[in-house]
Amino acid sequence: MQTDHIIKEVNKVIIGKQDQVEKIMMAILAKGHVLLEDMPGVGKTTLAKAFSQAMGLENKRIQFTPDVLPSDIVGFNAFDNKGNIVLHQGAAFTNLFLADEINRTSSRTQSALLEVMEENQITVDGVTYPVSEPFLVIATQNPFGSAGTQLLPESQIDRFMITLSLGYPDNDSEIEMLKRKQHPSEYEVKNVCTKEYLIQMQNETEQVFVHDDIMKYAVSLVHATRVHESITLGASPRGVLCLINMAKACAYMNHRNYVIPEDVKHNYFEVLMHRIQLEGKMNRDLEIKRKLLMEILNSVKEPALYK
Repeated sequence: MQTDHIIKEVNKVIIGKQDQVEKIMMAILAKGHVLLEDMPGVGKTTLAKAFSQAMGLENKRIQFTPDVLPSDIVGFNAFDNKGNIVLHQGAAFTNLFLADEINRTSSRTQSALLEVMEENQITVDGVTYPVSEPFLVIATQNPFGSAGTQLLPESQIDRFMITLSLGYPDNDSEIEMLKRKQHPSEYEVKNVCTKEYLIQMQNETEQVFVHDDIMKYAVSLVHATRVHESITLGASPRGVLCLINMAKACAYMNHRNYVIPEDVKHNYFEVLMHRIQLEGKMNRDLEIKRKLLMEILNSVKEPALYK
């Protein structure tokens, strides 16, 4: 399958993170956006660029700082030397938009991404333009340094299909990374997929069959986050859609045209971790969130049809 070739290319520069790479590939197939929460220097930007190179996508990057403006993202109109109004396109006019350290810019600038991420369109001075297809946002943020940061609002967090953390590599992976840096030309990421073929794979992913029992299972998992006594704010209906779409992509990558409960569970934490809110400082404790979600996962009965 073509996805295997794409993942193989990305793994040339991202070592020892097979699970994370596969889940980002699933999010791309599901037409979703990805938020990478991690400390600096673990390869978040390298990962995003590797995917764009492997799939032949145009990519643009903005390093978010307090002085980045909404017009830097969506663009602006200006008069040319002949007196005509000309659109100067912003960074979002691309296939893969890398929003680096998104929590270091103003909330006004962050919100400029909302329409683009949700509607796949950009509005400049009242005129709406479609974004290129395929379109994907990979955003990064460092959750450990709070100085000079602006928390993403729940409405924007919810628009990311999954949240991932790469984490530090193990010793063997880090040694392998150093070895590959000595011969960079041998590990150059090659283009193994076209935009057109990626769109075809996305369309095929949409056609993966989901039984009603699987839908009820996904809804039950998400509904349980809304009634749990320890969870202040549960996942939205968009969370159910993302859970099902990621399950479809998981089935597709496993050469199936139908979803099973394992596909739902495989992406459960990545889809829901950023969609639940806890009281006070506990909301920053990812381990507590994971334990609560695991408790819900164990309490919701799987469809008997698949046992």
